Order: sequence, then C-alpha cells, then structure tokens
Amino acid sequence: MCTNIVYEWLKTLQLPQYAESFVDNGYDDLEVCKQIGDPDLDAIGVAVPHHRRRIHEAVRRLKEADEAAAGLYFTLEPPP
Repeated sequence: MCTNIVYEWLKTLQLPQYAESFVDNGYDDLEVCKQIGDPDLDAIGVAVPHHRRRIHEAVRRLKEADEAAAGLYFTLEPPP
C-alpha cells in the first residue's frame, strides 16, 4: 500500500480501503481529488452510499478550504 496524501486523507475519512483504487485511477493528490464526481466514484469502485456521501462531503470541504485561502493575499505595494 502506498503512503501518500490521498491515503492519509482517506484514512481520516475512515475509508483507507479505497486508497489503492484512487491511486490506480489517477487520484494521487488532493488537487485531482477535488474533481471527483459520481462517475469517478463508480470507476474507483465506491459503491456504498454512505461512503460516497462521506467522500462528496470531504471534497466539498477541500474546495471550501481553497476558496477561503484564495481570499487571503497581500501586496508589497504601498497603499495609494
């Protein structure tokens, strides 16, 4: 079993059994995982409805974290 960020993420979701399938299907980093939809979960082999919901919720949280971080920036230019 590979130990990478996707494995750790799935482990926190209590779904580490899908890690190998995620990586085998090209979902080997969280940026790619943010694109996961129902067809992807079908291809990965996630058939259990509450596992799918847990992954969708986690993907939503990843996207929200990105949006929150995108609003944080600074500039080195002096104010007008």
